[in-house]
Amino acid sequence: MKTANSLIFVIAVVLFCGSTVGLRPKLFSGEVISPAASDGICVSMVEKQNYVCEEHKVITKDGYILSMQRIPVGRSGGERGNRPPVLLQHGLLMDAITWLLLPPEKSLALVLADNGYDVWLANTRGTKYSRGHVSLSPDESVFWNWSWDELVAYDLPATFQYVHDQTGQKLHYVGHSLGTLIALASFSENQLVNKLRSAALLSPIAYVGQMTSPLAKNAADNFLAEALYWLGLDEFDPRGEAVIKLLKDICKKPGVDCTNLLTSFTGQNCCLNSSIVDIFLEHEPQPTATKNMIHLAQMIREGTIRMYDYKNEEVNKKHYGQPNPPAYNMTSIPNDLPLFLSYGGADALSDVNDVKILLDSLKDHEGDKLVIQFREDYAHADNVLAENAAQVVYDPLMAFFKLL
Repeated sequence: MKTANSLIFVIAVVLFCGSTVGLRPKLFSGEVISPAASDGICVSMVEKQNYVCEEHKVITKDGYILSMQRIPVGRSGGERGNRPPVLLQHGLLMDAITWLLLPPEKSLALVLADNGYDVWLANTRGTKYSRGHVSLSPDESVFWNWSWDELVAYDLPATFQYVHDQTGQKLHYVGHSLGTLIALASFSENQLVNKLRSAALLSPIAYVGQMTSPLAKNAADNFLAEALYWLGLDEFDPRGEAVIKLLKDICKKPGVDCTNLLTSFTGQNCCLNSSIVDIFLEHEPQPTATKNMIHLAQMIREGTIRMYDYKNEEVNKKHYGQPNPPAYNMTSIPNDLPLFLSYGGADALSDVNDVKILLDSLKDHEGDKLVIQFREDYAHADNVLAENAAQVVYDPLMAFFKLL
């Protein structure tokens, strides 16, 4: 039973779909890296599709070195500099390749570039191309001492500031899954909105207490992330030898049908091409911090959006000045912030009942500043991987951008 529960945890977090010492970095510093000198996402995923691509790196206030990619023009070329910038933020245990897995006419990053946008791709700390730090190594446990609170406090501000500085313009933001949670949390504290034109939230994650995925809830209810943390596993790496062996062994057992696990977690995705799974597994999933998993499990169990709970009043007081972690108040999101929300009726992670709680908190939003798209047959992965997402989601999304 313990092994089965471990498998549940491993796959649940894979599909939920991100203190320094010594050198003190300049806030939000960054630089362009020559694509020819890099084996990063530009070379592996973008340039082979005949798009111009630049590799950038950004240093957060707490010292993490993040990889970013820029696609400044589409395949047909054109003038740089005057295009509206769009920042794309992936979900949990993913990286920027999320937006590049389909052919050019179906991958959001390339669709946007071909439609006149200056596209920027973010990669959160701990993922393959964002494992640097000014003084820490990924081999040190302190490197992994973070949850999505730190993505709100450090990663998102660093990437926003960098794109804003490079382009001299306010930007559009597109997030998927965890990428929506960190944006909503930030906006609720009135952060970054002065640099923002609009935000698009695909498969939005805010409240998750009513998610219908039985396996994901099982993982949270059985404190499996906490068990890994107590065992000293600070980095959660879905591609690690132990995890891979566990998956292979479990999937060989009689009565275990691993081909249906995606549906078991995300809901029945309506429109994925079967070949996309093989392409996905070439590049994903990516590592994250086990502490981040614990934070998400706390949200599932408690149905709240709060900062990380150390489960000790004195420790919480040390971090927050109060015995319980502060809440992110969704009703504090500015009512005039243009928002585009797209969610699906078959989504087992971003459940319709949880989305309704989020929408209720936005009930006072200015009517012309809130666009809600609901697709009955869409599940969690469809918004970024569906064969028809370009027509169903991306065309309306770009129409929304053009109104601003």
